[in-house]
Amino acid sequence: MATLQKIRSKGTILIIILGLALFAFIAEELVRALSSSRNANRQVIGQVYGDNVNYLEFNELCDEYENAVKLSNGGQNLTEAQSIQLRDQVWNDFVSQKIIEHEANALGLTVTDAEVQNIINTGSNQLLRQTPFVNQQTGQFDVNILKQFLTNYEEIQNNPEYPEAQKESMAQYYKYWKFVEKQVRQSTLTQKYQSLLSSLLLSNPASAKAAFDARNNETSVLLAALPYSTIKDTDVEPTEAELKAKYNEMKKQYPDLFDMQQEARDIKYIVVPVTASEQDKADLQQELTEYAQALETGENIANTVRESRSSITYTGMPQSRKSLPADIAAQLDSLTPGALVGPTLNPAENTLNVVKYIAKVQQPDSVEYRVISVPGKDEKATKSADSIYAALVAGAPIDTIAKRYNQGAEAQWVTSAQVDNSNLRDDDRKFIETLFTTPTGATQKLDITGGTLIVKVTDRRNIIDKYDVAVIKRPIDFSEDTHNQVWNKFSSFLAANPKQADIEANAAKEGYNVQTAQYITSTEHYIANVRGTTDALRWVFNSKPGDVSELYEAGNANDQLLVVMLTGVHKKGQRDFKDENLQQILSQEVIKDKKAAQLIEKVQGAKSVAEVAKMAGAVQDTVQHITFTAPVFVQKVASSEPTLSGAVAAAKKGQFVTGVKGEGAVYAFQVLEKQALENKFDQKQEEAQQATGYTRALSGLMQTLARKAKITDNRFKFYQ
Repeated sequence: MATLQKIRSKGTILIIILGLALFAFIAEELVRALSSSRNANRQVIGQVYGDNVNYLEFNELCDEYENAVKLSNGGQNLTEAQSIQLRDQVWNDFVSQKIIEHEANALGLTVTDAEVQNIINTGSNQLLRQTPFVNQQTGQFDVNILKQFLTNYEEIQNNPEYPEAQKESMAQYYKYWKFVEKQVRQSTLTQKYQSLLSSLLLSNPASAKAAFDARNNETSVLLAALPYSTIKDTDVEPTEAELKAKYNEMKKQYPDLFDMQQEARDIKYIVVPVTASEQDKADLQQELTEYAQALETGENIANTVRESRSSITYTGMPQSRKSLPADIAAQLDSLTPGALVGPTLNPAENTLNVVKYIAKVQQPDSVEYRVISVPGKDEKATKSADSIYAALVAGAPIDTIAKRYNQGAEAQWVTSAQVDNSNLRDDDRKFIETLFTTPTGATQKLDITGGTLIVKVTDRRNIIDKYDVAVIKRPIDFSEDTHNQVWNKFSSFLAANPKQADIEANAAKEGYNVQTAQYITSTEHYIANVRGTTDALRWVFNSKPGDVSELYEAGNANDQLLVVMLTGVHKKGQRDFKDENLQQILSQEVIKDKKAAQLIEKVQGAKSVAEVAKMAGAVQDTVQHITFTAPVFVQKVASSEPTLSGAVAAAKKGQFVTGVKGEGAVYAFQVLEKQALENKFDQKQEEAQQATGYTRALSGLMQTLARKAKITDNRFKFYQ
């Protein structure tokens, strides 16, 4: 009882303690949830229809595309520019597909597994013909080749005896196939959606005849024009009320111009190039002179070229002229074997060059060969290789021998273009040299690392001159000292001028040029077309007007220094009436309207083209072959005039029309002649042509749908 009484006496304290403990527990869970939410938000690379696009998922898509591209181009890695282009394509395809799926779901359009399988079985999709599963004889996709691959893939992946390298290679092709399969499904859905829309846009006999007449009825006119340039802009300055009225009018007509799909920024910037100094050029000249002396004295050519850091690899094998740099190839005819030239300057590419011409030979440009490989270096392998070689020399069919050793020995071609300038291993070099120096029909036995190759050359094509030439080619680059000097000077200027106004006021005095760029979006990859400016682009979209960035190193090998000043922000959505760029457009349109109104009033009482032509500033011309479907170009006004084409088509022969408002002038004209071209009306052909035009017009629909998709693109935050 005493204990119970004690607990009761401390009840308030216990409640407080329990409450605090419970609050701490809830707070801990809340913090954990908020942290998880923040981490998830950090992975959002964009949005479509308000749904988040996860960075990891998008990156996986990019990997799928990249794997497909690499398999298509022989496994070569993508360059930086190619990677950027690929990510753009993946994003655009992803967004387009999401839009199609959204619209298809609303319409009940689907693509079933059975449909996809039927497309694969019949090979009817163009994507399938670009896969490795193509019958070489027919050039068509062969589902049986695919099935055989999938069977082999399962067997190899589940068999521990197969090398990991082979499993990985098969896995890459399997991933590629799954990528193609997904693309087939997506493209089929797109085709269904487009077909449905196309079926809604049909021509009819009346429309077809009107389109034919509009294209085939030509008119000749005598016209007089009063160009808008005859009135000074200062005489028709727009009022704010007129600008606002034009704003309300145009934003309905041109939604793409007035509706910002993403935020944009206005900036000013300075780019300072870093170039080689005279001392840098002298140092490189001296360095290459020493390497030229080494080549002259006959030191190891391959080592000398490699140590010189030449951009041209020396393979030790004769190369075709077309594989050499153009400036080097141009010198060959004036040189003799043993000649040494350089160092010489190539100002066009800013390089210094040394050329050692060793020899000229004649070799085929392409060689067909067949090969049987004998792995191993033991006595049994050696005897097998000798036996195969002797049998082939004696005239035995290579197919029979290859079959006995479970090899295909199919005929293969190798060309000069495939091996010139390649950095080959010793075994590969020996193999290539053998191919290009062995006569047709001859057989060679090659000892290589790990075994023996028996090679039979079966054909040689296009005997050409090839050159054994060593080239040392070095760009004239700046040194670290030169870079530091340019950096220190620019950095000192920015330290002394920390604000935008200071930079703009004093830049020219120090030899710096302040440039302007407007409406930069996050989908751009470079600032001022300078590579390596991703960090600067991120800064632009995380700063406020008036800010000045840090000094960035950019360009190729940091050969550009960059500072950026943020001057304006354009928010996503409807462009503001006060937008500076928009104000210029509105002002131009209002000025044109006011000039047109004055000139129309001026010509309103005219009775003939001659009367208008006598007015101050007027020009007169005869224009022929005017049709309703093609805007007439008035050469003396230098303006394309669709409105004039419509007015001319509506007028009768001999009729005088005045006060036509155009893009560059106000016009008066008299119809001189109307005639129909000698083309026969084909209703079916015309209706089909119109239907094709309607289908092309559907491309604009995607832009409209994209505006409704609420697309946000934050890729710039994730990629360099």
